[in-house]
Amino acid sequence: MKKLACILALGAACAANNALAWGNDGHRIVGAIADRLIQGSNAEKQVAALLQQGESLAGVASWADCVKGTYCGPQTPEMVAYTTANPKHSEYHYTDVPFQLPKYHDHGVGTAEEDVVQTLKQAILVLQGKDTAANNPHRFSKRQALLLLTHLAGDIHQPLHVGAAFVGKEGGFVVPQKPSDIDSLAVFDSRGGNNLLLDDATLLANSEKLIPPAAPKEGADAKPANGVAKSPTKPLHSYWDTTVVDYAMRRVSTRTPEQFAQWAIASKPAVAANSGDPVTWPYQWADDALAVSKLSYADVKVGVSSKQTSRSGESYTVWSLAVPDNYPVPSSAIAREQLIKGGYHLAAVLQAIWP
Repeated sequence: MKKLACILALGAACAANNALAWGNDGHRIVGAIADRLIQGSNAEKQVAALLQQGESLAGVASWADCVKGTYCGPQTPEMVAYTTANPKHSEYHYTDVPFQLPKYHDHGVGTAEEDVVQTLKQAILVLQGKDTAANNPHRFSKRQALLLLTHLAGDIHQPLHVGAAFVGKEGGFVVPQKPSDIDSLAVFDSRGGNNLLLDDATLLANSEKLIPPAAPKEGADAKPANGVAKSPTKPLHSYWDTTVVDYAMRRVSTRTPEQFAQWAIASKPAVAANSGDPVTWPYQWADDALAVSKLSYADVKVGVSSKQTSRSGESYTVWSLAVPDNYPVPSSAIAREQLIKGGYHLAAVLQAIWP
């Protein structure tokens, strides 16, 4: 499973081993789209009953990431109670199915009892009122279930949070057939794509030719934060968490998540509806993300390997990664579509739970 190296999320450095998706802006986009789509419905009333005064889906969309540290501010008593009761909460955000496979299957390679599909199932069952010991082993409250559903509906649509890359000892992507194959001798876990390193200068130079420039930030300081030198590489996972969201917003001339959500709904996107009991929808979302992850890895080439050491002293393998020169264009288009799907699917599942 993913043991992510340090990546940037929510505008600040996070602790190692946290699996984050989309960053604050991306999650807020998903929540903001759903906020608008459920307006005037029974689902909006039920959601409001579980949220605190002044909260919205957009506002709480990053709560499940914020509990991992203090980069959103001091931990609240609610956050401390949740993390204490859920010591494996960082594992709820992803699954590690080899991206080449067509579907997510329970107990398949890379899946786990605490992965994003299983946790979403539990959250949906709790909100459906089917709160039994078997359905809710983590004893989520209804409010916790809503907070998790809001966040994980975004996570599961980030393609690298479902489709995982594994690298063979000779280089290149391989498909492990069973968990024991991933032995760091013949088959290596790329840790959610975070051990696949892009040349950041090349990526930036290519993006400047293809992506509209960002609007200037007031008072922005050109110097690296805290005097820390900027890394010459960018993990692929980090690129998909935050960079593609920024590119997606810039390509449609929006500066805030709320503006993007408004643009997305006005564009009347064709989002395929899910079918069957809502508790099965996380499987459908995972299968869609697997299909999209194949596009995320299309024409991506694994280069030379090297060793790095984590803050805890763990030695692990990283690889240089080459992507097509135009990668910012298709990747940001994928991000745009996945963020929109996340918002529409979140709204749909809430309305299916509370018709």
